[in-house]
Amino acid sequence: MLARRFALPLLLLVAALGIAGSLYAQLETGDRGILPLDSSNVLEISGIHVDVGGADAQSARYAGWRAAQRQGFKALWAKMHNASVDEAPSLPDGTLDQIVSSINVEREQIGPNRYIADLGVQFDRAKAAAFLGVAGGVAERSVPMLLIPVMVSGGTATSVEQRNAWQRTWAQFRTAQSPIDYIRVSGMGADPLLINAAQANRPGRGWWRALLEMYGASDILVAEVQLQRLYPGGPARGRFIARHGPDNEIIGGFTLTAANGDGVPAMLAAGAQRIDQLYGQALAAGRLTRDSSLNLPPPPVMPALPELKAAPVNQFTAIQIQVSGNNVNFYNFAMAHLRTVPGVQSATPQQINPGGTSYILVQYQGAIGQLGAALAGRGWLVEIGPTVIKIRSSSDKPPALPPPPVQPAPTPPAQNAAAVANEAAPHP
Repeated sequence: MLARRFALPLLLLVAALGIAGSLYAQLETGDRGILPLDSSNVLEISGIHVDVGGADAQSARYAGWRAAQRQGFKALWAKMHNASVDEAPSLPDGTLDQIVSSINVEREQIGPNRYIADLGVQFDRAKAAAFLGVAGGVAERSVPMLLIPVMVSGGTATSVEQRNAWQRTWAQFRTAQSPIDYIRVSGMGADPLLINAAQANRPGRGWWRALLEMYGASDILVAEVQLQRLYPGGPARGRFIARHGPDNEIIGGFTLTAANGDGVPAMLAAGAQRIDQLYGQALAAGRLTRDSSLNLPPPPVMPALPELKAAPVNQFTAIQIQVSGNNVNFYNFAMAHLRTVPGVQSATPQQINPGGTSYILVQYQGAIGQLGAALAGRGWLVEIGPTVIKIRSSSDKPPALPPPPVQPAPTPPAQNAAAVANEAAPHP
């Protein structure tokens, strides 16, 4: 019985530890994470083929690199000016040595007196700008774009969850000369939980907004390759698709092939170059516009408050009058005073306390201070509050009522005056 009591908690603890262990393994595994190369300060030309000879292997290799520098500068100048290679100027080898930052060996074969290779030449942006006749950078670039590389191989889609050849291709991709401002994730930290193959197909705009803000991007690009192999190490075919936006809009696609497994990296590198060209063409055509649904919804429109209008002239103010006296005469005289004050519409008893304080509700056309001044002018001692006026007498008797106003004598009509005048006149 005791064993059964502790069996279920023990199983739950083991399951919890298993989930925590798998999550820790997902975050801490060393099978993922490729830092993208920083190419912001270089200009690169790749795929330069050289075939030169020399007195020995070292001399042939040195001559091949010098030839690659010359070809690379002319190709870069032609690319920057949208011209042919024949129109590009020739620079001396000493100058090229100063502006070339590195040479990347893509493939090489070294013989006793011959050197055959495919090379990439990187030029220092600041130093080469004056010889290229440009500012050393791309004139117009897109807004920051979050790039998600997705590779489908063997029926499984992978982005940065594990190291793969497609992620490595984009990490090594030189973005300095691209019109697209790529934001590439490394696959370290929380990247696999946030940027993964499943996220590329999620339509929810709220999560997309959070990711764009987190990575400092304005829009989304998904570069997908569907890799098919005839057999391990054999011929391969890659179907490349360039997508854009949270709804995976297809910008374009193409197919490349590799003769064997050794040619797959070169095929993926060529695919990344062509996808970048597709994105550049789409940017120039105005197709890479941010989906408006990625913007935060506007705040709700508050109803307009009604305009405050001045109170009409005939509006009456409710004022409480508190009368303090020794007998009921004070109350009676106070009611008489209030009903004869100009501007008082009504005076209604609220509470009558002979020998104490009585309460009267007055509807008055005007401010409370005006009513207090009118009562003070009639002999009452007045205390004015925000909505209350206290009145009392300075003696045991209430103030006397003011005499009624004298009514002027009516003016006789014009015809009557004329008749009187005729009667008063002497007759002949």
